[in-house]
Amino acid sequence: MRKFLAAALCLAATATATGCGATVESSRDTASPAVTLTNCGRTVTYDKVPERVVTNDVGITELMFALGLEDRMAGFAMPDDKGDLDGVPWKDGYDKVKWLSKDQLTKENVLDARADLVFAGWNYGFREDGGLTPDALKKLGIPSYVLTESCHNGRSKSARGIMPPLDALYTDLTNLGELFGVQQRAAALIAGFKQQIAAVRAKAPQGSARPSVFLYDSGQDTPFTAGRYAAPEQIITEAGGTNVMHDMADSWTTVGWESVVERDPDVIVICDYGDVSAEQKKKFLLSYAPLRGVSAVKHRRIVSLDYADLVESPRNPSAIARLGAYLRTVPGGDRG
Repeated sequence: MRKFLAAALCLAATATATGCGATVESSRDTASPAVTLTNCGRTVTYDKVPERVVTNDVGITELMFALGLEDRMAGFAMPDDKGDLDGVPWKDGYDKVKWLSKDQLTKENVLDARADLVFAGWNYGFREDGGLTPDALKKLGIPSYVLTESCHNGRSKSARGIMPPLDALYTDLTNLGELFGVQQRAAALIAGFKQQIAAVRAKAPQGSARPSVFLYDSGQDTPFTAGRYAAPEQIITEAGGTNVMHDMADSWTTVGWESVVERDPDVIVICDYGDVSAEQKKKFLLSYAPLRGVSAVKHRRIVSLDYADLVESPRNPSAIARLGAYLRTVPGGDRG
């Protein structure tokens, strides 16, 4: 499967990543004029092309790698519990760019790296309680870019997401392409992703044949899951399923087990990362008494995808293809 992922994403990025053996365009000259972008609903002007970008977390880091921008990076922060990185198409990026921290970004990391741009997201590096926010960085003279999947949506201080998840991915690729002068690379990635997803959509079940799906991230007392603004929403939808938490106007959020039981998902997708393995999470779900009557548990329809598949990242289209193949094996007549 890792080989399939690498091949599929290299195909989608034939004008993009040097690691795939493609011809790439040169990134924008640092002497070029300022660039103005819309990020999280705000107009932001960048006076120059960043040369020492610091990123937080795997999906954000791989967006830079997928665009061939390793040479513009000073480092990344990322826990080492996000899966095997050896098989990704951008292995060269991980070899070339410094791993600054196996924890969250801090001001100290950013300053030590002499960063001239911090690319992170709310709860993906930016956080009020740690003092690392775009406003705090601005006071230090350091620009920032906020991952679109994580944008605060105005419904509450914690709710996130302002557009459908794949639109968020395409928005960030387009914006980064404009900022770094690699518009052709960004356009090639987006076109390849859309083509790959369209092929899955064409095979997806329709109407009542679409399985309902619950995304299980973590948590035993209360589960952490994905609402309609997190990447799993469209990963599930385009793969041929229905996210049972679609009505949650948030990205990643906590719900009660009673809502899972009430919605009776046909399939559970586990987000594989962290100290608790996917197998341990599966054992918990299968043994948790309140879930005994849930269709996915009764029929043992529980699958896992990597963390980087399920947050905004260039791995999303491949995740759609793999989940789509699984959902097409779910019988339509024996649910419940």
